[in-house]
Amino acid sequence: MTEAEQKSTQDALVQQVGHTANEDHQMQTTDLPLGTVVLAATPIGNVGDASQRLKDLLAGATIVAAEDTRRLYGLANRLGVHVNGRVIAYHDHNERQLADRLLDEVEQGATVLVVSDAGMPTINDPGLAIVRRAIERDLPVTCAPGPSAVLDALALSGLPTDRFCYEGFLPRKSSERRQYLHTLLAEQRTLVFYESPRRLADSMADLLEVFGSQRRMALCRELTKTYEEVKRGSIGQICQFVQANPARGEIVLVVAGATAQEAAAADTNILTVLDLAQLALARSREEGVRIKDAIATVVAEHPLPDGSLPKRKAVYTAVLQLENKTS
Repeated sequence: MTEAEQKSTQDALVQQVGHTANEDHQMQTTDLPLGTVVLAATPIGNVGDASQRLKDLLAGATIVAAEDTRRLYGLANRLGVHVNGRVIAYHDHNERQLADRLLDEVEQGATVLVVSDAGMPTINDPGLAIVRRAIERDLPVTCAPGPSAVLDALALSGLPTDRFCYEGFLPRKSSERRQYLHTLLAEQRTLVFYESPRRLADSMADLLEVFGSQRRMALCRELTKTYEEVKRGSIGQICQFVQANPARGEIVLVVAGATAQEAAAADTNILTVLDLAQLALARSREEGVRIKDAIATVVAEHPLPDGSLPKRKAVYTAVLQLENKTS
């Protein structure tokens, strides 16, 4: 084959590949799943993470159910996408009421796209109600996967990723937060939490109190954004960092799971009512406090495996029995 013939053959192959790629793209951009609910992940910070599939769905869906319609239009503008379908607000306060109305339209052949402000719907965001009702009504549901702060933080943490559990936001009140953390003391999987900047310092103090200073963790903030930051170290070190650096932006905490030894120790730290009564008596005598105050302190320091607190009345009854035996 001459050089000219080789070049002609190569040009033909390039042209053929180009046509195939264009045909594949047209199939992807026009093949909207009719009569289906689609959960679509939106960027968690960097708009460049938006997939082509998300853009196609935004442009082609019959209905777009958005957590915040203003943010949806802002995202569409940044992506250069015109939203042609009907846009409705779909959030925590109305998703149960709207789910069946949207599914009625799905039954008529509509493509209903569900998007949250950032990340995947249903993961600490609206969407679960319509998924459950679609399953109950035997209507199709699918996902257009994409950015996830949980997975991003987990991958960047340097902690084990083979087994992990996502715990969402920690309770707002410190007492409830400590109680909840106690339920996770023996958890051996890597733990992932969301936290707000204004509660971060208090939550870190509670993590330090319950898990101790040496457990490894990572603090991730502003993931995928210009000022993305990941701080890795022990809980004690991260506590010091948070105290010296006021929290800003969206925050994800990734905490190492308990070692086998720590898990075993947590399981054996369960005290009986009699044990608690003896501790309360000792504290009352040593510190000169009322027995009821001593009981309240001891009970708060020794939550049950499910995070609840032992009954103070039962401990008080045990204290009276001990005192009667010694009198």
